[in-house]
Amino acid sequence: MYHESVLPNESIDLLDVTSGGIYVDATFGGGGHSKLLLEKMGGKGRLFAFDQDEDARKNTEQPEFESHPGFLFIPSNFRHLKRQLRAEGVRVGTVQGILADLGVSSHQLNTPERGFSYRFEAALDMRMSRYEVLTAADLLNTRSAEELQRIFSELGELRNSKTLAHAVVQERGKKPFRTTRDLVELCAQNLMGERMRYLSQVFQALRMEVNDELGALEDFLKDSLEMLAPGGRVAIITFHSLEDRMVKNFLKTGHVSGQLNQDFYGNITRPWTMITKKPIEASAEETAQNKRSRSAKLRVASKVQVVSDKR
Repeated sequence: MYHESVLPNESIDLLDVTSGGIYVDATFGGGGHSKLLLEKMGGKGRLFAFDQDEDARKNTEQPEFESHPGFLFIPSNFRHLKRQLRAEGVRVGTVQGILADLGVSSHQLNTPERGFSYRFEAALDMRMSRYEVLTAADLLNTRSAEELQRIFSELGELRNSKTLAHAVVQERGKKPFRTTRDLVELCAQNLMGERMRYLSQVFQALRMEVNDELGALEDFLKDSLEMLAPGGRVAIITFHSLEDRMVKNFLKTGHVSGQLNQDFYGNITRPWTMITKKPIEASAEETAQNKRSRSAKLRVASKVQVVSDKR
């Protein structure tokens, strides 16, 4: 299986899909969420599926997608949501629903040559799109110790980020990093805590930095707010605490920082109405079948016209 969708029924049901609307699956992957969206749309409307990984395009070669006249796959990072949709004739403020399942796909993790996993020996690549230039090897071989420490600390949440960062700089002085084994061997000398968890955190941090995942998420959130129609909904599934914090802040205030929009008189504008007061998590049954769903959090909100209140 290319990728097993997380929280599929919960996310689609909460989007409140209507026949004939315009919808976006911002992270197509294996197409699981898109299939459910098309079912709810009843053969009408338009569905735009985004994915920057060219491998995902092959998953559109299925009857559900090929037979639907309103389905279109867009090979692009979802951070370009507004630009790509407008290029297809979609006007600002006319989309009824947008869904995003963040994170790396099972296919990417299980394809050795992509370099996403410490389980395989391969080139240190980690690019979601092969059209991008920067690889994980480039990052390890060129970034300063201070920058590497920030990456390991903020994105990987490593307790010994400074130690590992300086170890990387010292090691690359002897020979440059080229393969996943090079990195795994260095990590083995600097482990803090359980081995698999530590390696997962290191690889996650590098992947997020290589693909500027937090920057892309912020761009996507801003574009989603613009493209949605009043009453339109966004459903976002996160797997990382930083991503979830950004999404939570944006859906509460309209800013990933959580800063409120307040005018001179103390009026606060809130562009969203929360549909989920607390994030929805996978059931015990789903986590037993799909381990990836254990850390998933689903947040859903609807766009409103400018609403003000007093602090």
